[in-house]
Amino acid sequence: MTFKSLGLNPALIKALDTQGITNPFPIQAATIPDAIAGHDILGRGQTGSGKTLAFGLALLHNIFGMRAKAHQPLALVLAPTRELAQQIDEVLRPLARSVGHECVVIAGGMPYGKQVNALKKSISIVVATPGRLIDLLDRKDIRFAHLEVTVLDEADQMADMGFLPAVKEILNQTKKG
Repeated sequence: MTFKSLGLNPALIKALDTQGITNPFPIQAATIPDAIAGHDILGRGQTGSGKTLAFGLALLHNIFGMRAKAHQPLALVLAPTRELAQQIDEVLRPLARSVGHECVVIAGGMPYGKQVNALKKSISIVVATPGRLIDLLDRKDIRFAHLEVTVLDEADQMADMGFLPAVKEILNQTKKG
């Protein structure tokens, strides 16, 4: 099986090739076709199984050719911790840039002003923790009018950490709620 056989955009396949990534892991092969078709996906796997690349490639495929507006990203990835948000960003950023998109991490423990300033630009993908994202939503520094894709990474951990009310509040502000 190849990434091409999964139906991914050729520009993403080229970006993967430049990184030396040629064959999908099982979780990628199992989830990408349904995700790019617009279906909701629930994926489980151990660390290193390729989950981040699975949702990242589908996300990038689904926003390919679209343009974000200031304060209005096209995609949102929620993560329970700043460290995980940064790891996700490290995986997505090079692929996103290769197809004309930018990412930003929105999380507590990081300079607030820099995050707000980043959102003033046309940032396509926001990787965020629930608490800081709620703050920015309340201040109207971010809006979801053009949000196309939402990913909950480590949803079980977010629930265990008490973020379920915040996650529900965030999801209620997306198009599909």
